[in-house]
Amino acid sequence: MKKIFLIGNPNVGKSALFSRLTGVHVVVSNYPGTTVEYSKGYLRMNGTKTEVIDMPGTYSFKPTSKAEEVATSMMDQAITNNDSIFVIVIDATNLERNLNLTLQLLKKKVPIIIALNFWDETKHVGVHIDVEKLEKLLKVPIISTSAISGEGINRLVTRLKEAKESQFDFNDENRWEEIGNILSQTQTLSHRHHTFFERIEDISIHPLTGIPVAIFILLASFTIIRFIGESLITYLFEPLFNELWAPLVMKISDFLGNSGFLHGLLIGKLVDGQIEFVESLGLLTTGLFVPIGMVLPYVVSFYFALSFLEDSGYLPRLGVLVDNLMHKLGIHGLAIIPMLLGLGCNVPGAMATRILETRREKFIAATLMAIAVPCMAQTAMIFGLVGSHGAIALAAVFGTLFLVWIILGLILNRTVKGESPEIFVEIPPYRMPYFKALFKKLWMRIRWFLKEAIPYVLIGVLIVNILYSLGIIEFIGGLTEPLITGIMGLPSDAVGALIVGFLRKDVAVGMLVPLDLTIKEMIIASVVLTMYFPCIATFTVLIKELNTKDMIKASLIMLTSTVTVGGLLNLFL
Repeated sequence: MKKIFLIGNPNVGKSALFSRLTGVHVVVSNYPGTTVEYSKGYLRMNGTKTEVIDMPGTYSFKPTSKAEEVATSMMDQAITNNDSIFVIVIDATNLERNLNLTLQLLKKKVPIIIALNFWDETKHVGVHIDVEKLEKLLKVPIISTSAISGEGINRLVTRLKEAKESQFDFNDENRWEEIGNILSQTQTLSHRHHTFFERIEDISIHPLTGIPVAIFILLASFTIIRFIGESLITYLFEPLFNELWAPLVMKISDFLGNSGFLHGLLIGKLVDGQIEFVESLGLLTTGLFVPIGMVLPYVVSFYFALSFLEDSGYLPRLGVLVDNLMHKLGIHGLAIIPMLLGLGCNVPGAMATRILETRREKFIAATLMAIAVPCMAQTAMIFGLVGSHGAIALAAVFGTLFLVWIILGLILNRTVKGESPEIFVEIPPYRMPYFKALFKKLWMRIRWFLKEAIPYVLIGVLIVNILYSLGIIEFIGGLTEPLITGIMGLPSDAVGALIVGFLRKDVAVGMLVPLDLTIKEMIIASVVLTMYFPCIATFTVLIKELNTKDMIKASLIMLTSTVTVGGLLNLFL
């Protein structure tokens, strides 16, 4: 079966074009032996089902990052199999830079067709390209497209069968000279005034104006996240659980006699003879309600906001803006992206550390994220646990975590050996996101969350129920009482939550609800649960990203930091 590979620089609209070609059914996979993702889907070409693969973005076939290594490896494998068509996606508003990769691929003598993307933007930026002349020079088919509006997509699909090997020859040492020659024959530039979006670009990147803009955008984003999340809980999920699921579970509870070992596992304990979805701690109650009824609404709203910021072009600007601060923590500005992803879920946050170049940067970024950045699931539970006591209690939790993030970063910057290079990132222009691609990305992230979250929640609830029934929780509580109670001031019953925290942090926070903690204990417990260890899914990914030796170091830092901060909070609150 023929395969179609989409290849191009980062930020050239490959994902939007891929979405246009493949529709809804998409598989996201890790390249073997790495955590670098690529997407795979299908289209009908001449009545035949054809696989379409969206390769990681790359600037060159002389790789300088893991993503570029994967792109090069995938390309070499495709050339060896001799069953592929390569669609080179070019940003028409930045032809010179894109031709560098294009000429490298033309030299490979493989079937090629070029999609000259963002064609609609060329007239806004004063770029005029003679497509027919460019096609004659490069000697492969070229189609002007706009993936966001759909312009040219049908022509691209129709002409896929015309993909061919280029007869264009050039000396690799004179590549940039050849690029200049091509540009002089095919591209002209004209003067035009700044557009509205370009004025916004200038404002959002300058430190004096960019920092207030960043604060406004992040505050607005989290306000939207909270509004959407709370609305989904109030008007959709809570009614579904209370009015449809609770009566069914009560019938199961009555059938099991409202007590006993099996009842404890499936239903948990009844509160005043009724199901209490947060406190009951059964597989069919808390096990389902926490990930679906409490966490999923915030995950949906968070990833919607994040996807919008990604696709609009704002995140690279934020990276440049915070670069000076991040360098003081031993990492450069793009490390803000793993941190923001970590606010949604620590697993993609950990995977995103691969955008950092050195082992030192990856170690610092991953450690800071795992210790001081709570995922949206855990944040939602902290709001539920502590939020009823007002903004001051919430500020104490998240303010402490922010201080830990800053102070620990300063310490790691001084103590961890290695280099933190300067930021090198291309800043794309602001664009209105292509919402079909945005919602597809959102759906894939939600599906991944459900696939990963629900099993761990159910396993966590099951294990804790078994440990409680066997008296093991009480035993461990007695052993750790000098640490948990003596230093951090928490009741020994909190040990169960700490054990479950290794499986799911959000469930662990939920387990604190029935303990009737004081405000002080709630604040300490929320901070300690965030810091002390990542959930097992994050832990597994971090081992792959960092290696076992560095993960052991990071774990020791986590445990030391947790005991220290927990003790200080107990002392001063």
